[in-house]
Amino acid sequence: MTQSMDIRGMEILGAPISEAEVEAELTALARRYGRAGGLVIDLLNQIGGQADSLLERLPRPVREGLESQTERALRLALDAATRSRSTMAGEPSWMTRALTTAMGAAGGFGGLPSALAELPVTTTVLLRAIQTIAEEHGFDTSEEAVKYDCITVFAVAGPLDGDDGADLAFLSTRIMVNGAALSGLIARIAPRLSVVLGQKLAAQTVPVLGAAAGAATNYAYTSYYQDMAHVHFGLRRLAINSDLSHDDLLARFKTKIRKTKINRTS
Repeated sequence: MTQSMDIRGMEILGAPISEAEVEAELTALARRYGRAGGLVIDLLNQIGGQADSLLERLPRPVREGLESQTERALRLALDAATRSRSTMAGEPSWMTRALTTAMGAAGGFGGLPSALAELPVTTTVLLRAIQTIAEEHGFDTSEEAVKYDCITVFAVAGPLDGDDGADLAFLSTRIMVNGAALSGLIARIAPRLSVVLGQKLAAQTVPVLGAAAGAATNYAYTSYYQDMAHVHFGLRRLAINSDLSHDDLLARFKTKIRKTKINRTS
């Protein structure tokens, strides 16, 4: 769908894009989704384990407190990332990856205590990166519904879930989302995200390799969530530009993901 801006800054939509363009965009998004987790999986294999074995390296009190720590980090990140956008524009994707990589190295250098201290800062930078990508796709991150969607990107918790795209649902209309809705969403996402962040923390505690592992995992997870944000908001923009139901687009997207997986294993 062609689009332009009138003198009041409002988006004006033209004719919907063609079916061929919709199909091409869905294919590109499915490929991006399929590639996203590869770097993380390869990295965890090199460090020495998948999710379960990595998490077992953490002390029990840390494992038991991960969920509450993750929920707290998400709440702080939403507030900090949103406030920072009023004074500092979104940075390029490569700069975000460079920043989180440096923070991961610093967090891993001091072992578990410094890695825990780095966690909320990295979460904030990740959320800023997601917000920047939302803006690249034409969405206003000051809107409550878009804030909700930015947090929703974290629902695709990680490539080790065997996720087939079921968590990439998005709001079909820009409804009013209040603080209670955002709070409830954070509470629902925190348990899954805590597993991902637990993997990262465990990697940062690997003897000798802590700083290198912290840098590598931060780079990998930042790239992963940036890709997921492009998929998420790409689907939202495609629904607007094509004038098609978001449910229909999501169903077609999930079918493409499954076909991609079948082709890889055949």
